[in-house]
Amino acid sequence: MKQPTGSPVERLAVLGAAAGEAVERLRQSPVPVIEVGCATCGRAAGALETIAGFEEALAANGVEAEIRRVGCLGHCYAEPLVTIRYPGFPPLLYQKIGPGEAGILVRSFLKDGSDPCYEYLIGALEPDENFPTLMDYPRYLFEKRVVMEQCGLIDPEDIDHYLAAGGYRALAEGLEKGGEWVLEEVKAANLRGRGGAGFPAGRKWEIARSVDKTRVIICNGDEGDPGAYMDRTLLESNPHQVLEGLILAALAIGAGRALFYIRAEYPLAVEIMEKAIAAARERNLLGEDILGSGFTLEVGVFKGSGAFVCGEETALISSLSGHRGMPRPRPPYPAVAGLDGLPTIINNVKTLSTVPAIIRNGHQWFHEIGTENSPGTAIFSVVGEVEYPGLVEVPMGVTLAHLVNDICGGVKDGKALKAVQIGGPSGGCLPVSLLDTEIDFDSLKKVGAMMGSGGLVIMNEDTCMVEVARYFTDFTQGESCGKCTFCRIGTHHLREILKSITIGEGRIEELEDLEEISTSVIKGSLCSLGKTAPNPVLTTLRFFRDEYLAHIEEKRCPARMCRNLTAFYIDLEACARGCDACVACCPTEAIFTTSNRKKAIDQEKCVKCGECVYACPPEYDAVRRVSPPELIPDQGVQPLDSGAGSEKEQ
Repeated sequence: MKQPTGSPVERLAVLGAAAGEAVERLRQSPVPVIEVGCATCGRAAGALETIAGFEEALAANGVEAEIRRVGCLGHCYAEPLVTIRYPGFPPLLYQKIGPGEAGILVRSFLKDGSDPCYEYLIGALEPDENFPTLMDYPRYLFEKRVVMEQCGLIDPEDIDHYLAAGGYRALAEGLEKGGEWVLEEVKAANLRGRGGAGFPAGRKWEIARSVDKTRVIICNGDEGDPGAYMDRTLLESNPHQVLEGLILAALAIGAGRALFYIRAEYPLAVEIMEKAIAAARERNLLGEDILGSGFTLEVGVFKGSGAFVCGEETALISSLSGHRGMPRPRPPYPAVAGLDGLPTIINNVKTLSTVPAIIRNGHQWFHEIGTENSPGTAIFSVVGEVEYPGLVEVPMGVTLAHLVNDICGGVKDGKALKAVQIGGPSGGCLPVSLLDTEIDFDSLKKVGAMMGSGGLVIMNEDTCMVEVARYFTDFTQGESCGKCTFCRIGTHHLREILKSITIGEGRIEELEDLEEISTSVIKGSLCSLGKTAPNPVLTTLRFFRDEYLAHIEEKRCPARMCRNLTAFYIDLEACARGCDACVACCPTEAIFTTSNRKKAIDQEKCVKCGECVYACPPEYDAVRRVSPPELIPDQGVQPLDSGAGSEKEQ
């Protein structure tokens, strides 16, 4: 490909103009354009089947249209998402479009434009008096999209889409003004690491730049937190933004080599990033003499083995070096001596994705978003018992209540909110009384939680906090590399004590043991995995101690969640005569028909899986949970074949 000449800004302007013309031709297409969200979340919900449905319906109805694959908008509850650009209409966003709905859209809308199918419509991407816009929806009204601005709106595998949206403009400006200027801008912006630690990126870069050796920069895309998928979404939906941030960071520290460390469980992210690197190299945005500036950078992709501990810098470097992912003592810090003994900067995907916006708009603009000590935005993957789960980008400083209730629609099914767990498996569990806590690095730390990588789990009234602590402790214990005695053995003891409490065998003195062991694990662990692993234990003990006491003293689970302390029975007054929904779902055939043709549960056969609760039709809601099991009322039930009464009497 023939490269333009001139300064980096002039060369980028030529590339951007050509890309803009190409994208504009697509936008002004005389035929409808169908955009389908095809990131991993969309594919899991059936996006590829949706595309096949559109293709089949278009052919059957003789309709000409272009189908384009885009990334993820973050509306996980509404996947598969489809945007239709029909001549004469604003771009319209539709939710939960399967192959059947695709056929309806083709026949009702795309064939002649008569019926936009309002029943599937979320809103218009652009203002239009005839359609509700996305700004009418809380997720868009309250969000501030900086990092995710183009996610779900562009084709991640077409570099022209990113260039047309202003992509690589920050890189061109940085190449003209120099790496030191880029460094000073990031320092002035006080961009804090979005991987969880919150250490100022500019200060870290400055340390590496001051070391007179060949320097290396690594993008950490390992993302080992269960339920977290922000990095994956960015890599899959806007890879060039992450790549541009990586190049700018390399320019700032004077690195000639860069790597993406992406977990192998993200095959689509790896594939898309490798294509992005190749496309950038073809446009002279990577490789030798980038945009004629004299700056050279080679970028590669390394597939990590998926160990949670490799989110820690030194463990990641160990993995990159071909060794088992285990942390090492610091100092020296990686910024001084990292990969191959060279000064190495490791930044999270979200951190690097923020850099282009800072360079384009300036550090003062960045400080206008968020708080004084935590400027900018934060991205959360909101999961659990919430109405609208998915990815949310909000300014730092908004409250947890605003995020949970206003943006994500509150707790689903009319249940009451009990707790919010923030910061991944090592984050703290905060009660409803702390929902006014602001979301930023310092405020969360004060209440025993942390920002972490951005995982947010919403728990309702049916959640047992002791079981939650056991679950997350079990995860961190299994992910411990085993190097530190306190982490290896301490987390094991925490897990075993919590397990004994959830099965009704706990002792009151073990509450002190939990606190003492947690303190020791924090003090004696080398890396952040061990230092933060006790957070779920300590916060649940602090805010939900009454649940621990109920398990130990009363052998009762208040949330009726712990199997050994819970039993199920069927309320005969609510049970529908002749309904077999619960019978069909029971894996142990514990449910039988009573003498009055209603249903009951054989407690000796019941394994307390709870499937009958979900199978029972809502209009009956006849399955009850009690804790302790002794609370099951005696309803005098007898099996149908017990001989009690004649069939006519029954």
